[in-house]
Amino acid sequence: MEPPPQPSAMDALHEAGIHAAVALQAGPPWLEQIWLFLSSQLDPNSIYTVCFPLARGLDEHVSLMVLWIALVAEWLNVVLKWFLFGERPYWWIHESGLSEREQLPLRQFPITCETGPGSPSGHCMILGAALWPIVTALSKALSRYTRSRLLRLIPFLLYILLLVAMGLSRVFVLAHFPHQVITGSLAGMALGWGLQRRPPNFLKVRFFLLTALGLLLSALALHGLATAAGLDLDWSLRRASSRCSDPTWLRPETRPWASLCRVSGSALGLALAARHPPSRRAAEEPPGLEPPLGSATLGLLALDVLHKLPKSDGTALWYLNVGARYALGPVLVGSLLPQLILTLRRLRATP
Repeated sequence: MEPPPQPSAMDALHEAGIHAAVALQAGPPWLEQIWLFLSSQLDPNSIYTVCFPLARGLDEHVSLMVLWIALVAEWLNVVLKWFLFGERPYWWIHESGLSEREQLPLRQFPITCETGPGSPSGHCMILGAALWPIVTALSKALSRYTRSRLLRLIPFLLYILLLVAMGLSRVFVLAHFPHQVITGSLAGMALGWGLQRRPPNFLKVRFFLLTALGLLLSALALHGLATAAGLDLDWSLRRASSRCSDPTWLRPETRPWASLCRVSGSALGLALAARHPPSRRAAEEPPGLEPPLGSATLGLLALDVLHKLPKSDGTALWYLNVGARYALGPVLVGSLLPQLILTLRRLRATP
């Protein structure tokens, strides 16, 4: 009798990741709530709808850099996932036969069933990249009040801890293997650092129009070329559909094309915001609430309302709806609301 085939190095890595998920799911209930909160509330969508408007409370440029880095990181994440063909734990345990060989006390959750490939982790990569401008801004602000290098490093230490916690949460919900969250976090940190060193001119309308068009068309071209070459880039959709415990947990927001609509829409929104920048006549402003802080608060509320509006049922209209919402975000946060605040303040100051 021939010996059973030896598992490959990647299979061994996947199996070790499954056992790590078993250990995490065996933890206390209060810790489970933390993992579920991180994965559900700090998903890539939250960078556009929460971190972007709130960062305006620090500085307008920081806010725009958060959005710019997020959309570049998400586009790159989609492309990497297409061509790295990464598995996800919740379907790999069945496809590999591990669930038949071992009794695995594993559970799926409503946020488990992501439909795109698994490598690298989008949560970790996009979060790691987009938070870099905020972390560096906070560290720079602390340097004005203290010479202690340790205190200036506190924002970076918290940033690292958040990425570690996010990675553990993704392993816990069976969305990723440990090596996928590690590579995603490292790629995000490197991308955030690199893009912050070369910021774009946020007043160049043509640049962002071409970026929005280029990101969408290049993704379409890559997908078309890969399909023509015989690669099946939609394989993960079928795996997710067949292995998700509850079909209602398969959310269209997790599809790669939803990410590309979000990315292209946000770049278009930056172009529209650049066309109508708010007035910067700060010297004429009366004392009181600073416009960045006011627009941060109003922007957060406005985007929350915008993204809670019902979406269209048809597939094409649904994607157009997503792109339009994310195009409106930068216009609201970066142009209309700041201008509204400045106008109201001038009216209030007029005798």
